[in-house]
Amino acid sequence: MKGTFQSVSDEPSYAIPIEETLDGVLDFEFLEAGNETASGRFDVQNKHRQPYGIVHGGVYAAFAESLCSAATYLNVKDNGKLAVGSSNLTTFLRPVSEGLITANARAIHRGRTTWVWECEFTTEAGKRCAVSRVTLAVIDPPSG
Repeated sequence: MKGTFQSVSDEPSYAIPIEETLDGVLDFEFLEAGNETASGRFDVQNKHRQPYGIVHGGVYAAFAESLCSAATYLNVKDNGKLAVGSSNLTTFLRPVSEGLITANARAIHRGRTTWVWECEFTTEAGKRCAVSRVTLAVIDPPSG
């Protein structure tokens, strides 16, 4: 599956329009997702930077959780489940102030109630700039 997070298929009826979410505001682009891997990217803009001009660490954490959550959801939705973040450990390795940042994630645990992903962020030059470990809870959708 490729495209923006807007194209994550079969969004539940209670889902908030993507342009009104953090993913939409930060223009995260979803490139692909499978059973074991997912990838995406964003082009660094001022909305991604902290006051000193480098990418804010929270952007990496948010993107890792969004990417891994979306990929997990695509794998569990046919069972009537959702994926929500339960833990996110993001480590920042080098400052980045411009360019395209790519995220590549791989599932390291695919359980019935919990999934765990490792996500690596790289610059256009292929330099690692951040890494994340994201744990997701697989849950029933809210009733309503």
